[in-house]
Amino acid sequence: MQNKLSPSLKTFMILGYGFLYLPIITLIVFSFNSSRLVTVWQGFSIKWYVSLLHDEVLLKSAWVSLQVAIFAATLAVILGTLSAVALVRLGRFKGRKLFGVLTIAPLVMPEVITGLALLLLFVGFEQIVGWPKGRGILTITIAHTTLCMAYVTILVRGRLAEMDLSLEEAALDLGARPLKVFTAITLPLIFPALLSGWLLAFALSLDDLVIASFVAGPGSSTLPMVIFSSIRFGISPQINALATLIITGVGIGVMLAGWLLHRKKY
Repeated sequence: MQNKLSPSLKTFMILGYGFLYLPIITLIVFSFNSSRLVTVWQGFSIKWYVSLLHDEVLLKSAWVSLQVAIFAATLAVILGTLSAVALVRLGRFKGRKLFGVLTIAPLVMPEVITGLALLLLFVGFEQIVGWPKGRGILTITIAHTTLCMAYVTILVRGRLAEMDLSLEEAALDLGARPLKVFTAITLPLIFPALLSGWLLAFALSLDDLVIASFVAGPGSSTLPMVIFSSIRFGISPQINALATLIITGVGIGVMLAGWLLHRKKY
């Protein structure tokens, strides 16, 4: 017998979901507004989607953000997985506590401090070894990888800690090499954590403004930087259109990820 929700709990749920999703729904609706004023409805139109195709600044910044987010999320998953394996599977080694603290430090460090520290690091390296030459997509990717790998490490570490080691031990007893065991058994078992970590890292990178503002250079402005700078002159309806397209793409990606996880589970 299913437990019924009380009226007060239903009310709180409706208010909570409304608080979270009503602004997003409003943004999507007003992306089809014919008025240039984003708060005044004057009729249905798709002209802002057409106009978006000719806005080189927004499209270029969106492309920069997508490139950075994809590369940063992928690198964060690789490095975060290796860090989690070291912390969970290698036992007690010298410097383990310090390594664990440094791994999760970006989680508690203010983004302003992280961005300033990375900027000084890049400037120092450029003066000493000549790399990287200026700031751009590469430096933003490195900075976002540094931030995102902390989240991935926590997700994968939790998954590894609760795994049953009997399958890995059986494979080793049958003569499989450790690398083969890791790729054929461990990785498929922690795949949900890897996928969740990648999606989380992608969203964090796509959304970041503070760190990117420190390490970005000319011609490498991300989408949040362009949107933030345009607020001074008023928000263009084209931003609503672009945001709607991003929400649609992310929604499709999340549903696809959920379908893959559900299929893998059963």
